Amino acid sequence: MSIQAQARAADPVVTTTSGRVRGLQTAAARVFRAVPYAAPPTGALRFAAPRPHPGWSGIRDATRPGPTAPQPPRGRLGRLDVSPFFGDGWVSGDDYLTVDVWSPRDPAPRAPVIVFVHCGAAIAGSTRGPVHDGSAFARDGVVLVTVNHRLGIPGFLHLPDAPDNRGRLDVIAALRWVKDNIDGFGGDPGNVTLAGQSAGAMTVAGIVGAPDARGAHRRAIIQSGSGTAAFTREQAGIVSAAVGRSLGVEPTAAGLAACSDRQLVDVLAPLMELDLTTDDAPAPIGGITPFGLVLDRQPADTLAERGTGVDLLIGSNSEESSLYLTPFRDLADATEADLHLTAARFHPDPAGLVAAYRAARPSASLAALQVALLGDGMFGVGTRRYAEAHARSGDGRTFVYEFTWRSDALDGQLGASHLMELPFAFDNADLAALHGPDALLGTRPPPADLASRMHGAWVRFATDGDPGWSPYSPARPAVEVIGETWESVIGRHAAEFNAW
Repeated sequence: MSIQAQARAADPVVTTTSGRVRGLQTAAARVFRAVPYAAPPTGALRFAAPRPHPGWSGIRDATRPGPTAPQPPRGRLGRLDVSPFFGDGWVSGDDYLTVDVWSPRDPAPRAPVIVFVHCGAAIAGSTRGPVHDGSAFARDGVVLVTVNHRLGIPGFLHLPDAPDNRGRLDVIAALRWVKDNIDGFGGDPGNVTLAGQSAGAMTVAGIVGAPDARGAHRRAIIQSGSGTAAFTREQAGIVSAAVGRSLGVEPTAAGLAACSDRQLVDVLAPLMELDLTTDDAPAPIGGITPFGLVLDRQPADTLAERGTGVDLLIGSNSEESSLYLTPFRDLADATEADLHLTAARFHPDPAGLVAAYRAARPSASLAALQVALLGDGMFGVGTRRYAEAHARSGDGRTFVYEFTWRSDALDGQLGASHLMELPFAFDNADLAALHGPDALLGTRPPPADLASRMHGAWVRFATDGDPGWSPYSPARPAVEVIGETWESVIGRHAAEFNAW
């Protein structure tokens, strides 16, 4: 037998409900790439609820990354390189409703499982971003499953003749696949943590406690998401109408059926300019994307009523919005008008909101105040309201964090921006592509133990529901501040959040 044949014979093979798959054995993990959890979303299935995969005969090669959902390129945000989060962008191919599985090399029976949903404003992203490498989780005894799902128009456009939130339905289908198959990869189907970051976190927020996902997961992690970012039907209708006008078709599944994936991607750019502010609601997430969950009520408003039965780890970064400001302009140019315009994007009394932030942060510059206001409007307030709703439900413990380590990227102005915590949670902060003056982590080394300590907290939470700090409650709103040092703070930023 040749050396190549011997190596292939040693590769792990697992039987799933759709057929057998062959992965790779690395120094840290058994890795299975592009394993289907649902049928390819083509033809009539492009705008339908996900269906079971038809399966295959023989052994399917799961040693290489597969295709991704159709999406625009997202390698850079202005001056900032974000390619480690988005990998190769759109890699064409129909069979993209898949998961990547990272399993311990020698898995103990019933290892804890994390199912992770990527970022990308609901229009971009995939499992192929290097930051999403799950080797560290596998090394530490956790099975990590990363999920590809439909994006943009196929995933989230409101259509009268199709189910809403098809990208969310894909994630639930992946959870069901995990429940039926993960034991073959060494995972415990009864100990699943559903996790997500940014747009993925908002999808997770809309799944936790929902009747169609009951019993599919035991815990949830929401990183830099929001429980108040869902689109109203009026807002979703504005996007649908704009798509129809741009493509010259009826904004229905039937009307869009003849449009190619390329056409559906190319129409996204002008949608980013839509004003989605209505009389009843501000633009979701400050208007940075035309897509997200379409719901009659916000997830934070329904959570306390229905309960969840899951433990929750949730948090945001202290300078979230600098990702959307710093790569495009010098923050030192911020003006008083910028500050009030930012507050007006979210609040009916912008002057009062600005005054509250000034009182709480008397020494902050105009730029720092704008970053704080915009970041809280996009992520912080919705995160805290979701945490409070979960804690009030009394149905599972709530753990809250704030990530504060500041990158010196972009001339020291990026700080603790959106995306910043993810490489630390994955223990991938040593990736070379993350370091440099225009890379996320900048040129200054982070604290030596920050990644291992934060990653360890995520592993502990997935294992037994306790990341290692005090739970959050309405009577004792404890927030773990994670940065150069770690500190538990009661009522952190209470004055600012109360102003909302």
